Formats: sequence, C-alpha cells, structure tokens
Amino acid sequence: MLKIQTPNPAPRSSQTARADAGTFVQLAKTASLADGGVQTSQLLAEALRLDPHHHAAQVLQERLHQTFVPRWHFPMLADQARNRAYAEAIAMKVKPGDIVLDIGCGAGLTAMLAARAGAKHVYTCEQQPLIAQAARRVIADNGLSDRITVLSKWSHEIVIGVDMPEQADVVVSEIVDTVLLGEGALDTLSHAMSALAKPGARAIPETGTLVAQLVESGALLQQWRPQAAEGFDLSAFHHLARVAQITPGDFKACGLRPLGPGTDLFQFDFTRPDVTPARSSQRLSCSHSGVVHAVFVSFEMQLAPGIGLTNGLYSDGHWGRTAFLLDASRRLSPGDCLQVTAQHDAAALSVSVHDAEPAADRAEVWLQPAWRLEAEPSEPKPLAALDYPAWTPTPGAPVEAPVRAYS
Repeated sequence: MLKIQTPNPAPRSSQTARADAGTFVQLAKTASLADGGVQTSQLLAEALRLDPHHHAAQVLQERLHQTFVPRWHFPMLADQARNRAYAEAIAMKVKPGDIVLDIGCGAGLTAMLAARAGAKHVYTCEQQPLIAQAARRVIADNGLSDRITVLSKWSHEIVIGVDMPEQADVVVSEIVDTVLLGEGALDTLSHAMSALAKPGARAIPETGTLVAQLVESGALLQQWRPQAAEGFDLSAFHHLARVAQITPGDFKACGLRPLGPGTDLFQFDFTRPDVTPARSSQRLSCSHSGVVHAVFVSFEMQLAPGIGLTNGLYSDGHWGRTAFLLDASRRLSPGDCLQVTAQHDAAALSVSVHDAEPAADRAEVWLQPAWRLEAEPSEPKPLAALDYPAWTPTPGAPVEAPVRAYS
C-alpha cells in the first residue's frame, strides 16, 4: 500500500501548492484500481490537502467514490423504518456473550447495533476496501473499536481460527435486492450458516417470501414503453425493456394500482438456505376490473418473530421495486386470472406470463365478498421444516455481488 510521507514543509506559494497537487492528480490517474481504489484515494486526498480547490482532484475523487461506493448506501442508512426493524430484531436475538458475524458491513450500523445488544465481539466483513476503511472510522468515532473487527474480505474468504477465533452464535445480514436474490444472499448465507456459524445459530433475517400480483399503471407503461415521440412509432424498441426496475421516486409517481391480491411465488429459509434452482407456476387472480400492465413482484422478510420488512405496494423506504412488463396490456374482469411461471437460481428471478384465463362463472364472482386492499402487509408465513443439502457453491453464480438495483 502506498504510504505518502509529507515532512514539515516550508511555507509555499499557492502556485507551488497547485503544481504539487497536480503531480498527485497525475499519479492518481495512472494508479491501478486493483486494490479497490485505496491508492488512488490516498493520492487524491493528498492533492486536495495541498490544494482544497483543485478541480481535477475533486472530480476524480467523486468519480472514484461513485465507482466503488454504490449510491444506495446513503438512502439505506436514512431509511428509519429499516433501521428500527433491524435494531429491534438484533436486540431480540443477540444475547450477552454472543459472537456475531455481520455480513456486508457498509457503514457499520448493524455491527454497532449488535455490539450495543451485548455481543461479546462482532466480526463484520466488507469486501470493498474504501467502505471498510470508512466503517472503521465510524466504529472508532462511536467508541466500539475494541468490540468490532472489520474484515476487508468476502465472507467466503473468512477462515475460522484465523479471521475469527470461533464460529458465530448469530449471523446478521442485509444483502438482498428488490427481489431478495440479486446480491447472492442464498449462496452467501448457505456458506455462512454451514461453515462460519455454530449448529443452531440464529440468523437475521430468518425468512423471505417473494409475492406477485397484477397491477395497472399507465404512467409506468408510458415511462418504460412510450408508444410514440414526435409522431414516430417506437413500439419496435419495447422488447429491450421487459423488466422495470422502479426507483423509489418513480414508484410514488407511477401510482401502481393492484388489480388482485398477492400470491406467494417462493419462500426462503435464511437459517438453512437452499441454493437449488426452483420453478413455480401460479394463477394470479383479478379482483377489480382494469388493464394489466405488469406483474409486480415484492418481498416480505421476517427479521425476527413479529418484526418484518417489505417493499410491497403499501411500503415506504429506500428499496426500489421490480415489475415484469406484459408484452401486451390485457383488460381483465373480476374472476379472470393470468398464469405466470416464475423461476429462480441462486442470484436471479425470471417471470413469464401465459394467456389470460376468463372467469369460469361470472355469477359466482358477484356472490363472493369483494377483495379488499389491506392497509398493512400480512406477516410472512413461517416456513415448514425442510431437509436441505449441505452448502456447495452454485457453479457460475455470483456471490455477494456489490451491486443492487435501486435498493
């Protein structure tokens, strides 16, 4: 690692300082990024120490941070509902004297929550060196450096007896994207629970469920599949966008209207994750007349008994949303159904839509109580005990990927 030594300098002119800063900027431009940007960051910091207003140094530093520190970290830290849920779950499940493994350190918040809950020691891993450095400073500023160790590596690289003196009593993580799978949570937690945790170790979160429902939103369709611009037909371009990754701001603006209840697609046990690919065919029912534009897929996570998080239609927070756009919008009536086939591997979800199924008996529909929107999402259903095989890495599947879509 580059060590920049600056002896006590004699007073220098601002012109000399700018020239020296420029030298460090040139070195930063040619430095390798194989170390995760650490050397480049040091060079740019030195340039800005010499000349705090150096334009190129400011631009390059911001570009470096945006490259290696995903922007979703900041709205995630500002998500009060998410922070409160994790604080309550950790306080419930971490006991005095516990060894805690925290996967995905970020700014160190969940690690500090575990220390506050009474953990004997917390080992938190963060594969991005710049983030790990910043987390150490945050932890030191909060007086917890003696109880939290930041490991700058993937959790798959942790060795018991080298990086941690013993296996963990509790594994804490928040490595899910808008559909739970995109950050390699299944592979990561399968390895962690089998190799880095004690038998019967507790996990936060405990379970996750993917839920699908039919939605109508002309604004969403216009945003992702505009029919025309300045009189020109754009429809031949639409096949390039089959999955809408919806930012929190766009989610509020698009006003997705549910046309039917949510239907479970998959359930995941994060205490004993199964990385086996799975397939599910479900009939999504329509309870209100309308035009179906997309199949909306959201998650429900149970962090601890009675404590959950969701990115469903009635939730708020930093998570984005995912909607699988229909090739052609379909008008449905109460009682109609759309058949969907959902498939997942250890890191991705796909959803395809079949032909609409008309209601078998319209009269019967009118005799049934109208489907009612729930103000609050239902609590995730507990998973039945399953016998999962021991963890083996999924061939070709990314693990702990550092990118999430708007989450």
